[in-house]
Amino acid sequence: MEIELTKGSRFNLSKEAPDLKKVAIGLGWQVSKNGQSYDVDASVFMLSASGKVPNDNYFVFYNNLQSFDGALKHTGDNRTGEGNGDDETIYVDLAKVNPVIQEIVFVVTIHEAQETEQNFSQIKNPYIKIYNYENKRSIARYNLKEAFSQETAVEFGRLYKKEDEWRFQAVGEGYNTGLKTFVDKFINNSRHEEDASAREKKLENIQDNKPQIAISLDKKLEEKAPHIFNLVKKADISLQKVNLTNHKAKVALCLDISGSMSWLYSSGKIQIFAEKILALGCRFDDNASIDIFLFGADAHHVGEMNIDNFKDFIQNVLQKYPLEGGTYYGKAMKMIKEYYFKGWQKMINKHFASNQPVYVMFVTDGATHDQLETEKILK
Repeated sequence: MEIELTKGSRFNLSKEAPDLKKVAIGLGWQVSKNGQSYDVDASVFMLSASGKVPNDNYFVFYNNLQSFDGALKHTGDNRTGEGNGDDETIYVDLAKVNPVIQEIVFVVTIHEAQETEQNFSQIKNPYIKIYNYENKRSIARYNLKEAFSQETAVEFGRLYKKEDEWRFQAVGEGYNTGLKTFVDKFINNSRHEEDASAREKKLENIQDNKPQIAISLDKKLEEKAPHIFNLVKKADISLQKVNLTNHKAKVALCLDISGSMSWLYSSGKIQIFAEKILALGCRFDDNASIDIFLFGADAHHVGEMNIDNFKDFIQNVLQKYPLEGGTYYGKAMKMIKEYYFKGWQKMINKHFASNQPVYVMFVTDGATHDQLETEKILK
């Protein structure tokens, strides 16, 4: 008989199902039908007695679907939340769990909730259930009946060890800062988040290695575009890790303007994404800009996005270039190659010559209407 749990209640898994070896954790929810799409994710933190994950691979989520010890497996990201049954499932082989692990925390978060202005008030009928993976018998279920409002992250429940027995607690606690809430709480600072002094030292090293033009740009960014400056600082640390601190390249963003992209533009997602690419351009390109190309039925080069014009840039572009019918990758690729590599058609069997590489971010939501032409250009 399935045990119905309420917030805060606990039960002894080892006693309720003494022969249980493999447990499945099913998590489910329904999203409001308000015309928006929701990317809701389940993640798992496997904690030692210190209350922290022992290493990165004990944080299991859509980009790391299996724990370091092989005991826990995530079925992957369900991007829609539609349909009946569990939206995401976590399988735990209790016999394989590393003895150092004392708690297994199951959380659900809304991806990019702040940018999309989404929260758990729009998520209906959330639940977590525990069942025997081998015979599919349901053991317990917790329906979260809390009236969430501004929360963007919720801890649904946790498995924990006490007196060498596995137990479960229904938690149902919400937070307003998304997945970052749990990363800050559960990931060991010494391994995963540089402490303040280490971060300062790293940034000092980055600053020492910057040419004078980059230092001047930083001052301008901090004054005129503090939002972009914050994105650039995050990029600095990532670039240093892969030894690209002083790397130079052209950066381009090529955007699909077919009609099906309408919501991505109207919701502001494309503007947000473009600003992140601009942050990369501020480091790679001495002009601190990125080139913008569009494609639908035709291809268009609309100029540069930079720190002087980035605000509402995408909205302004769409006023001049309304959404079009059709999706033709090949036309955009041909335009980009002609723009950066003059005479490229004469060099079809040779490597392109350029003093700098060109990085092109290509954003689309559908298949091309000119596949043969696209493949020809790519080859």
